[in-house]
Amino acid sequence: MKKFPLLQPVVTWFGLAQPSGGHDDNHRNGYSHGSKHGHGHTHGVVDPTIATTARGIWAIKWSFVILAITAVLQLAVVFASGSVALLADTIHNVGDAATAVPLWIAFLLARRKPSPRFTYGYGRAEDLAGVAIVLIILFSAVVAGYEAIDRLIHPQPITYLGWVALAGVVGFLGNEAVAVFRIRVGRQINSAALIADGYHARTDGLTSLAVFIGAVGVWLGFPLADPIIGLLITLAILGIVWQSARAIFTRMLDGIEPNITAEIRHVAEHIPHIRRVFDIRARWLGHRLAVELDVALDGTATLREADGITARFERELFQHMPALSAARIRMRPYDPAAQGTEAETPTGHGTHGAKHHHAPAPVAVRGQLAEGAVEIVDTPEGERLWFTAFRAPKGLEAVVTILRENGRIETLELTALDGNPTRFASTIAPQEPHEFDAQLHLRMGDHTEVLQLRLVEPGNYTP
Repeated sequence: MKKFPLLQPVVTWFGLAQPSGGHDDNHRNGYSHGSKHGHGHTHGVVDPTIATTARGIWAIKWSFVILAITAVLQLAVVFASGSVALLADTIHNVGDAATAVPLWIAFLLARRKPSPRFTYGYGRAEDLAGVAIVLIILFSAVVAGYEAIDRLIHPQPITYLGWVALAGVVGFLGNEAVAVFRIRVGRQINSAALIADGYHARTDGLTSLAVFIGAVGVWLGFPLADPIIGLLITLAILGIVWQSARAIFTRMLDGIEPNITAEIRHVAEHIPHIRRVFDIRARWLGHRLAVELDVALDGTATLREADGITARFERELFQHMPALSAARIRMRPYDPAAQGTEAETPTGHGTHGAKHHHAPAPVAVRGQLAEGAVEIVDTPEGERLWFTAFRAPKGLEAVVTILRENGRIETLELTALDGNPTRFASTIAPQEPHEFDAQLHLRMGDHTEVLQLRLVEPGNYTP
């Protein structure tokens, strides 16, 4: 995109590029622990980063209201004008709005506690809601396609062209309002999925503009422009049906994203005394994740020590995976003879020849208030972001803001360790990936300073 600077505002508007300070493209194309979920807009599938926050659900509600009002206004013009292009776009907007209804019902069911009959709870109700949504959208696509083909075979005059064009503009403005709203809230709650939904709504606005183009075509003397546009919108709806059905039925068959098991292995690499991870099993129960796995520990570990190790492993899993609702970990003694089976994952702790996780190298920072190094350190509590100051005044305050994809910002407050004014650490682990651009915010009284830095994760290596 550097070759075409005039297109930069366009790709940024559609969310295809970072406004500024984005990640390196080579990293984006590679694997990154737990971050490449492929967030996108899939009807009937709830992303945990939205559904697990009250503000995310609030954003879904207001998106429904805006799109519902837009669809009602368009529907009134459809009945008056007979435009099949506007009908298809109205069905599209109704489908976008209607997804909130069965999902909200599923949310209500999911809040019910597990029972002796439903021991996992009622999270799978979201999958059933997703199937209902796909069927509704498929039916609407069939209706829109039938009307468009019938109008191609039996052309009919379209009235109120001005109103049709205006309804297309209203559809565009409605989707754009939803896009701005979702993107803004998504950045507030650090939800990459909600931001992606916002950019999808922005793309949906183009189908409404297509209605406007169709009305202009009819006004210029090409009456088939209206049904042709309607047919193109129908094809777009069918694309949504295929994408959503594939995602929903994958979850119903207990399919998960491969990066989830990779993230579990990555967390195990940072837990001392865990020699191997066996039989990782994970499934989505609605928008919550349940994980079961076996871990091999040193045979000399006492029961109390083993319990402490698995408790720490469980805490780290919950920190790295916000959607996790249950982690059932079974302990077994480490058996060197069991090496090499496909179901096992070496962690590199005391295992000769296994791959080790290599943390990013410390990054030197220097400013007027302080000078030192920022790094990610393994501590007894898990991974933490550290700032070791070689020069710093007493009472210095430090905060790190990490620039993630789609403009998401992760904030980590650093606190002085044991009152030491030269050593600061975050209270929680930084999210994956561990390669990112960041800013170190320093404050001393009324004086503030922002230092730019970048941590680079070299990946696994074999010693």
